[in-house]
Amino acid sequence: MRIAIADDHPMMRGALIMAAASCFGPAEFLESSSISELLAQLREAGTVDLVLLDLQMPGTDGFEGVCAVRANFPGLPVVVTSADDDPRLVFEALSFGAAGFIGKSTPRHEVVRALRQVAAGGVYAPVSLDRAAPQKSSAEIEFFQRVATLTPQQRRVLELLVTGKLNKEIAFELDIAETTVKAHVSSVLHKLKVYSRTQAVIMAQPLQLRANAAHPAHL
Repeated sequence: MRIAIADDHPMMRGALIMAAASCFGPAEFLESSSISELLAQLREAGTVDLVLLDLQMPGTDGFEGVCAVRANFPGLPVVVTSADDDPRLVFEALSFGAAGFIGKSTPRHEVVRALRQVAAGGVYAPVSLDRAAPQKSSAEIEFFQRVATLTPQQRRVLELLVTGKLNKEIAFELDIAETTVKAHVSSVLHKLKVYSRTQAVIMAQPLQLRANAAHPAHL
């Protein structure tokens, strides 16, 4: 197997490598400490079987890393790792297309079980998810899933829409033509199945999307 592990803490990468090695036996591991490095490795590698992705990666907010990998490599299973295993966070990670969620305090034997479950084509979530599910309506779940289908650039446009920026301001922020922004907005509305910018903003606000000009637009 070829497994990509993205975490800015070397010790955490080492722990995940040990768990994965005990689960799958001999494997090739691609290590990265940022989303941009991870995406570059995935493009160069060609074939990767699994990604273990730290939720709090440098240069990203929230689920941007998950969305970037899912947008560029839609068939690649992504398991989110995080020091925060709040049930709501777990639920949203899965809603954005993650194939699993592993808290960093999870015992090694449970990490192995999670990896095997995902490698077999399943979805892994800790028991704590059961407490989160009732907090989300089916409409919210569906909207989360639609947001996960946006390309990285479309997601950036949505983030900036949520902050109240106009097309010309978004064009300046992303250094693209205003006509390109209009095309992105149209695609966003279509993918989210909403009829106006206002409706998209209202529905996206609970996601707490954060627009940051320092984020690479190509992610």
